[in-house]
Amino acid sequence: MSSILATVRSTIYALLQIIITPPYALIILAAFLLSPLSRYRLISGWAHLMLFLIRFICGVRYRVLGAEHIPRTPSIILSKHQSAWETLAFQKIFPPQVWVLKKELLRIPFFGWGLAMTNPIAIDRGSGKTALRQIVRQGKERLKQGFWIVIFPEGTRITPGEKSKYGIGGAWLSTHTGVSVVPVAHNAGNLWGKNSFIKLPGTITVSIGAPIDPIGMKPDELNVKIENWIESEVARINDWNIRKE
Repeated sequence: MSSILATVRSTIYALLQIIITPPYALIILAAFLLSPLSRYRLISGWAHLMLFLIRFICGVRYRVLGAEHIPRTPSIILSKHQSAWETLAFQKIFPPQVWVLKKELLRIPFFGWGLAMTNPIAIDRGSGKTALRQIVRQGKERLKQGFWIVIFPEGTRITPGEKSKYGIGGAWLSTHTGVSVVPVAHNAGNLWGKNSFIKLPGTITVSIGAPIDPIGMKPDELNVKIENWIESEVARINDWNIRKE
């Protein structure tokens, strides 16, 4: 019965998303003359609305650990990526932000158009050092504008319990700008899995680590430190949830 209820709730959420997104995207496109920060606030309103619907309809809630670690100045967020949920929730948890993402996402109707209006750093993952130079060049510009930069170092959504190679881009940006990295771990994939239509009710835990100063560190060294913290924290969160149950 619970699985049937979750399916019904997820279907209602999906239908509302389909109804709401196209007209909202048109409003966003009409606001292209606004400043980047004003556009972001308008666009993030869609994410806040979707987050509300997920909580109200599907029963997906969240709690944040380590919120006191969020710096006052723009920083680089490196996070585990398990779900579409964190792409919505981070817009409420953290200050105004841009994402480093694969440029193909910008071609998705409505969603991609709105995403393009957020001023992302859209890269070609196969371009190697060219992509790294782009990340640093555009990253400096976004940070100067007051935006935080969100990077998912594994590059794609990962099934809970698994991990992929951590890309060097985030650590490279940090060491080449001197801007601290804020590592983030969570277990969103347990309730909203990769490519899953079903959103299970429950509480997602988001853990924010203390900022890591890159000064004196090489990109590889920083990347390993970030990976170790995120992976160990994801394991700790899951272990805590199992013991709680």
